[in-house]
Amino acid sequence: MQSGLSFRGRQNVHGPFRAIIIFSLLVLAIATASRIGLGLWQAERVAAVDGWSHLLLQGIRVDIATLCWLWGLAALGTALFSGDHLIGRVWQWILRLWLTLGLWAILFLEVSTPAFIEEYGIRPNRLYVEYLIYPKEVLSMLWAGRKLELIFSVVLSIATLWGGWVLSGKLSKNLRFPRWYWRPVLAVLVIVVTLLGARSTLGHRPLNPAMVAFADDPLVNSLVINSAYSLVFAIKQMGSEEDASEVYGSLDKAEIIATIRQESGRPESAFTSNEIPSLSFNQASFTGKPKNLVILLQESLGARFVGSLGGLPLTPNIDALSQEGWYFDNLYATGTRSVRGIEAVTTGFTPTPARAVVKLGKSQTGFFSIAELLKYHGYTTQFIYGGESHFDNMRSFFLGNGFSDIIDQKDYKSPAFVGSWGVSDEDLMRKANSEFERLHSEGKPFFSLVFSSTNHDPFEFPDGRIELYEQPKQTRNNAAKYADYAIGEFFKLAKNADYWKDTIFIVVADHDSRVGGADLVPVSRFRIPGLILGDNVAPKRDHRIVSQIDLPPTLLSLIGISGSYPMLGRDLTQVSEDWPGRAMMQYDKNFALMEGKDVVILQPEKEAQGFQYDEKTEHLTPYAPAAQALEKKALSWALWGSLAYQQELYRSGNSSNSNK
Repeated sequence: MQSGLSFRGRQNVHGPFRAIIIFSLLVLAIATASRIGLGLWQAERVAAVDGWSHLLLQGIRVDIATLCWLWGLAALGTALFSGDHLIGRVWQWILRLWLTLGLWAILFLEVSTPAFIEEYGIRPNRLYVEYLIYPKEVLSMLWAGRKLELIFSVVLSIATLWGGWVLSGKLSKNLRFPRWYWRPVLAVLVIVVTLLGARSTLGHRPLNPAMVAFADDPLVNSLVINSAYSLVFAIKQMGSEEDASEVYGSLDKAEIIATIRQESGRPESAFTSNEIPSLSFNQASFTGKPKNLVILLQESLGARFVGSLGGLPLTPNIDALSQEGWYFDNLYATGTRSVRGIEAVTTGFTPTPARAVVKLGKSQTGFFSIAELLKYHGYTTQFIYGGESHFDNMRSFFLGNGFSDIIDQKDYKSPAFVGSWGVSDEDLMRKANSEFERLHSEGKPFFSLVFSSTNHDPFEFPDGRIELYEQPKQTRNNAAKYADYAIGEFFKLAKNADYWKDTIFIVVADHDSRVGGADLVPVSRFRIPGLILGDNVAPKRDHRIVSQIDLPPTLLSLIGISGSYPMLGRDLTQVSEDWPGRAMMQYDKNFALMEGKDVVILQPEKEAQGFQYDEKTEHLTPYAPAAQALEKKALSWALWGSLAYQQELYRSGNSSNSNK
């Protein structure tokens, strides 16, 4: 007996799309259950924006679009190739594999989402992919700190892959197939349904995360989409996001350059090149014999872990040292990753929605860094790290841009402690001290970037060094306290060393840990400690708003290096004390510019929004005049980084680095 579509086969059998339909229903159930579970976990934030209906209804819309992207081609292949013949049997095997892997990917990403949200305050994005490049470091970190989650993930993966394969096999039996003349009709129907479902709109632009965003809380917005959609969209944007104009809108190049020059605080006469628009001559405030420079970059040490900045009492050594140097009350990181902090403190480059320049192709050689400038002035330039320097592409970027000496884990002899991320911070600091003593005894001026790693999940450090703040031992707070201990031990050595009187030091964090919050940009989570120390650095507490990009020009000025460079940060030794300051922050795709208490935030494909920041409540309040006053400045800053990178404008001008 034949149906209206002339299917051949026995009664009570099923059509060729049965497996795709069942697997699609499973994915819808998994994504919906995950979304509800995540919403209940973050119920207070969902309720605060009255988000439940939007979360569930728009979530289904995104899930359907995801299924169309995931298995639309599989449905088309089934319409064309399925059948009781060799090609059909081969296709059925391919389809089973496709369905099984798709189900596993969806489930695995949803299961791993809570841990990612806990760390980054948003669903999986490009960071998820970037960490996969370093399986050794990531697996050792997970095994050391998250054994149960890792074992569960392996068991779940095996069960899902086995179960998906078995289920797809059962669903592939007793099928009936359309006659050949119906197949073009089915193929056209599949194409139409897939395109409509994937686009999810008849408008000019297809569905994207911005289209279903509805709240000022980025986490709640991310809960609307599923983790597979979030991750794939982020990967897709990794190419185009390098051009900020495709994210935030465009401005004329001349207008961008005029604005960033003006906002840099330098007179127009200071700019020395039309070819390199941001290149300007900068006279150092210190005029004696140039000093050495040491940047002690602290992993994940946000202000909330620093007692003297109103945080937890975890940093007695930094708190004590803050009385002896130039201490910043309102210093803000430019981003949420170590490479973004490295970008800011070594190159002074402004943040963009792209990855930090440490990881981008065009910046691997010929990109300005203070190491390049100081190497030109005869300095030995070093990067000292306790782990493997290839991580996050640091080694390649540093060697290509002025660092002549890389010290990493393999260079430590008999370290006191080795964890997942390398040797302990105390080993790092002892090694740094010995290097500085050696270089000073050889009469070589030096610049060294010393990058810590202990204050990182899984928070491993040696026993008996600190009185634990809490139990169990391996917690973020205890690791922060140990990192402070290592800083204290270093300065005990440094103050008694011959190089002390000839060196300027800065202790600064790369970023805070677990940056997240209900605001479009959680400003308080960008606040970090910064302390400049040296034999002739006068103690003071600086209340101005300062960005990480202001640190390298200030440090060059303090050590007595005058010259031309493309950095646009302020030399804080030559800025009036009543300057309200400004900071720029990149939070995933959102860019914030803060001047005084006014904040403007740029979002992809949306109008700029203005706010006022209350440092007591640590929240943003909508304030339209802020957007009107700052939007052009913010857009210029955001676009400048992309423009400078793409057109390779962020250069030193070679010999123009010499003193004038």
